[in-house]
Amino acid sequence: LSDFSGKLTKSAVVDAIASLPRSAADDVRYVGVEHLHVTLRFIGDTDARVDDVSRRLALAALPHAVARLGPVTVRFGDGVLAIPVAGLDALAQAVRSATSDLGEADSRPFRGHLTIARARRARGSGSLAALTGLPIAAAFAVGEIALVASDLSATGPTYSTIAMFPTSRSEQRSLRPRGTRG
Repeated sequence: LSDFSGKLTKSAVVDAIASLPRSAADDVRYVGVEHLHVTLRFIGDTDARVDDVSRRLALAALPHAVARLGPVTVRFGDGVLAIPVAGLDALAQAVRSATSDLGEADSRPFRGHLTIARARRARGSGSLAALTGLPIAAAFAVGEIALVASDLSATGPTYSTIAMFPTSRSEQRSLRPRGTRG
């Protein structure tokens, strides 16, 4: 299980990512738009605790956040091309605090990013290196996060949304009567 900060459907963000140059080499596998996400916390294999995780997130004070992509693409190791995502530290900390005793322990600091491509094999790292340092700038408001199950297979991951949880600002907005400003 992972806590994702909503799947990216904001057209300006998707358009910015789609406008990045791509490698013509077959040794790079690009992440499809439907799989783009920022993992706030990886919880691990906790099928028996899904209800516990959901309950904790429903009660957590999840702060509103604005995710800012960029300034350039980066590599993690030889096999991953990503876009740094800033602005989600407080939200990730709220998720980690709410679920700290559930799932896999993770002492690593949060490192917000969107994985956009992976090397298919070791020789693909050269193709990723050529795509490192490409400028990108985009932002999106995080109005909700998703609790997501990830099933890995030979053809790639399949994500299933288990539950959605609003951030503070979006929850307040949804409680406001129509026709008012805030």
